[in-house]
Amino acid sequence: MTNDLRENRTPGAILLNMLIAAASLFINGFGVYLTIQANIGAAPWDVLNLGLSRSLGILYGTASIAVSLTILLIDVLLREPIGIAMFIDAVVVGKAVDFFNHIHAVPPCRSLLTSIPVLIVGLFVLAYTQYAYMAASLGCGPRDTLLVGLAKRVKRVPIGAVSIALLSTATLLGWLLGGPVGLGTLLCAFGAGPVMQLAFRTVRFDATGIRHQRLRDSARVLFSSKAL
Repeated sequence: MTNDLRENRTPGAILLNMLIAAASLFINGFGVYLTIQANIGAAPWDVLNLGLSRSLGILYGTASIAVSLTILLIDVLLREPIGIAMFIDAVVVGKAVDFFNHIHAVPPCRSLLTSIPVLIVGLFVLAYTQYAYMAASLGCGPRDTLLVGLAKRVKRVPIGAVSIALLSTATLLGWLLGGPVGLGTLLCAFGAGPVMQLAFRTVRFDATGIRHQRLRDSARVLFSSKAL
């Protein structure tokens, strides 16, 4: 990958990386869909999305967008860096799940013999697509940004503990709204990190080495007559 493409120095590079981010996040939605169809409890944030969906009678994607945009607003208030991919993430993933639900891509699992493998495949899909959209260097997802923002403000608390508190809050709120909590919730909460680490290692990807472009810098490149 050239420096211009990796660092989004030209309008063409930004537009191409937006397309890469959108495509990878659409497939990421399939990973989310698989973890839900495993039918043994959803991932913490999906417990909240599904709880809102069921209690308000709206589509999963609509609930997901509402949650994502709310978190994005909190990120802005925390003055955390905002990138174009955060908005793509907020919209595309949830609506991708709605699409796969609409076409009935995978039936709900009925036993642990199928549930566990489907959930694990879903976690790997999530991990590899997260690599793809993070490599576009246009920003992390709203939830990851919130985690980092909160961790900065409670420096004496390990980021792992902050993550557990955040996921526990999302799970509790979702459960109170009728979201599905079960074995899959625990597997997603504690298994997503190791699966992601393994996936990143196989493609030799260092997420900490990515310099994400802020929204204002992307706008400057897109609407300026000269590239940065």
